[in-house]
Amino acid sequence: MKSIAVFCGSSNGASNIYIDSAKKLGKELAKRDITLVYGGASIGVMGAVADAVLGEGGQVIGIIPSFLEQREISHKRLSKLIVVDSMHERKAKMAELADGFVALPGGPGTLEEFFEIFTWAQLGLHQKPCGLLNINHYFDPLVELFNHMAKEQFLHEKYRSMALIDVEPNRLLEKFDSYEPPTIKTYMNEKQS
Repeated sequence: MKSIAVFCGSSNGASNIYIDSAKKLGKELAKRDITLVYGGASIGVMGAVADAVLGEGGQVIGIIPSFLEQREISHKRLSKLIVVDSMHERKAKMAELADGFVALPGGPGTLEEFFEIFTWAQLGLHQKPCGLLNINHYFDPLVELFNHMAKEQFLHEKYRSMALIDVEPNRLLEKFDSYEPPTIKTYMNEKQS
């Protein structure tokens, strides 16, 4: 795996554990010589993960829409900063450049980014691993929702298991290394095949 896109918040969160764990992930990415692809900001959890990768001599590619870059929150020390026109273009570029995707704690934008890329995997538009770094059990309610979706038969178990989840960055990245994507989703039932 050469690069991983990280979706995360531009806020620090309510506890230092979010920043500390983001730094831990950043150091692990640099240690494994994995390029970080992320939203390009210098603040919050986003800035922490980027600073950690850079601090360990790793490579960081930031992708930021011009309207955010103009507000001077873009990171000024990245290996490469790509300024795009829209949030849609940002997500498409991140998807293009990354070999896998990790969500760290964040708000609605982080979840929207993760769910879009997760859905694309479910539909077979890419075969890259998608994971949740479950810092401080932040994603426990989301994991319960996935379980509920599967129980109510709105999410097949083979797609439910596509969401790789761990509390430790090194273990999550090991799961990425052994990831095998499920077969592509179809809507044919057994009687039709």
